[in-house]
Amino acid sequence: MSLERMRAYPLGTLSIMEKTDVLPKVRDDAPHDAGSRASRLTLATLCMAVLIAQIDTSVVNLAVRPIGRHFHAGIGPLQWVVDGYNLVYAILLLTGGLLADLYGRRRVFMAGAAVFSVTSLLSAFAPSLPFLIVARSLAGAGAALLLPSSLAMVRVVWTDPLARGRALGVWAACNGLAFVVGPALGGFLIDRFGWRSIFLVVAPIAVAALLLAPRALPESSDPKDRHFDAWGQIFGALALAGLAAAAIAWRQVPVAAALFASAGLALVLFVRIEGRRGPAALVPPDLMRVRAFRGALMATAGMTFGMYGVIFLMPLLWIGEGALTPANAGLALVPMALVFALVSPLSGALTARLGHHVTAAGGVAVIGAGLMEIGLTARGPSLFESEIGLVLAGLGMGFATGPLMAAAVGAVSQARSGTAASLVNVARMVGATVGVAILGAIFAATGGGSAGLSWAMGLGGGVQLGAAALAWAAMRDEDPSARRGASRS
Repeated sequence: MSLERMRAYPLGTLSIMEKTDVLPKVRDDAPHDAGSRASRLTLATLCMAVLIAQIDTSVVNLAVRPIGRHFHAGIGPLQWVVDGYNLVYAILLLTGGLLADLYGRRRVFMAGAAVFSVTSLLSAFAPSLPFLIVARSLAGAGAALLLPSSLAMVRVVWTDPLARGRALGVWAACNGLAFVVGPALGGFLIDRFGWRSIFLVVAPIAVAALLLAPRALPESSDPKDRHFDAWGQIFGALALAGLAAAAIAWRQVPVAAALFASAGLALVLFVRIEGRRGPAALVPPDLMRVRAFRGALMATAGMTFGMYGVIFLMPLLWIGEGALTPANAGLALVPMALVFALVSPLSGALTARLGHHVTAAGGVAVIGAGLMEIGLTARGPSLFESEIGLVLAGLGMGFATGPLMAAAVGAVSQARSGTAASLVNVARMVGATVGVAILGAIFAATGGGSAGLSWAMGLGGGVQLGAAALAWAAMRDEDPSARRGASRS
């Protein structure tokens, strides 16, 4: 892609693009035609990364109660089965994105798939809860390599914004597909073969991605004038770790306060170090000045705060109260996931007509409405009333996910695609980690059951609506007609 065409991109990226003198190294056999057979194989392989991460997450949420019964553990330790993965993933995302830009996005993708394969087997045969938590944390490291490189390659392969939007709609739809397959299959496996079987589901997909990658994915990198910034990585990781751990320890006020203060100090040091590096910084200052990019980060964090919270709590309530078996709880999540999967491929075309601010912020607001509906009806719950809220949440996710990813990776040059992919995934996983921790803590502190769910979903829905309003304000200056004009240039 020429530098002139890069300057035509919208979303306030002019200042970033004009300073980009070097395009990433991309092999000549990289598929650039979005409709070609090679391109479809590329997209299918990249989508496997989403399937791996999301199926793994959704089936683990269903297995929390059975794991707790097996190891005689309460909700606090069980949160670490979910949040151990989320925490390590969030900590290492910036590292994973930088490694992809420096040493090759396909190479890092393959490394992540290999790590996921091994850690899935370790989780399946875990002899104790601490061992399982460690294995899940290592799986988070695999995700930190896999997801940013996958999203970055979408930016590299599909250079046209409209084609990229369609590709990202399919990429996002795989989230919904994973939520369909994961709960239904996971619940069946838990009922028939026990909780250990769910970790064996991911391994074949990871192996398939690993084997397809050399053929399907073009290698690309951008190592010139960039190197591994050890101090930036350390303080960035400490800031993310402190924030996520403070959320997990939310009920232990002194510990949470100390962790939060440590995260704040690490963040200050990170900003100072990165500010001195200018364009070579791990997180370039120019990138964070783009209002639409900041809006995408805020909306993404708000979206996953509520969604991961509800996906964690609903099966916990259903199975814990004996209302549903794990298999039936998985099936109860299918309508939400199905709506998500069906709507996501349409989000690219809708964004092209209305703009990112409408589809992204509007989608997050619809999720908020769904969570509010669950909270308001929780004290006299019926499965039908819960399903209405879950379907609304799935509809909002379908509208919002693809446009948020497109806004984030479209705001930078190809050379920074790994960094942008890392940052949007940082926002996604920080929101998920904080959501599971805080909403889980509120659920437990207010007595659990329907009363606890009502309080947790009320807060979750409020956070969604606030994030939607902030994202709208940050992204509303985007002009859809300008984007269409840029795509034709």
